[in-house]
Amino acid sequence: MKVSDIVEKLGLKVCSGEQGLNKEIEGGYTSDLLSDVMGNADADQVWVTLQTHKNIMAIASLKELAAIVLVKGYEPEADAAEQSNEEGIPILSSEEEAFELTGKLYKLLSVE
Repeated sequence: MKVSDIVEKLGLKVCSGEQGLNKEIEGGYTSDLLSDVMGNADADQVWVTLQTHKNIMAIASLKELAAIVLVKGYEPEADAAEQSNEEGIPILSSEEEAFELTGKLYKLLSVE
């Protein structure tokens, strides 16, 4: 499944990094603790978080994540969006809480 597929199926807003929408997704990881994501997320996963600052892009780049999904209607800070555009790692936004969004994402990715 591609990042663009979850955008469509989950009604996500694309905040930045549009050039990465064709990346393949291999799974997902939900956490708001940066060190946890750095230690446990795998490449090509989608990261679900409420963090919006530039450091999320440092982690996403280091871990080669497919995309970041911000919950609760949050949007990235300007410097995070700028880095997202530079690196082609999409930052997406959902109005849903992390629990609901993670469940829906898990269900979508488990079907594949």
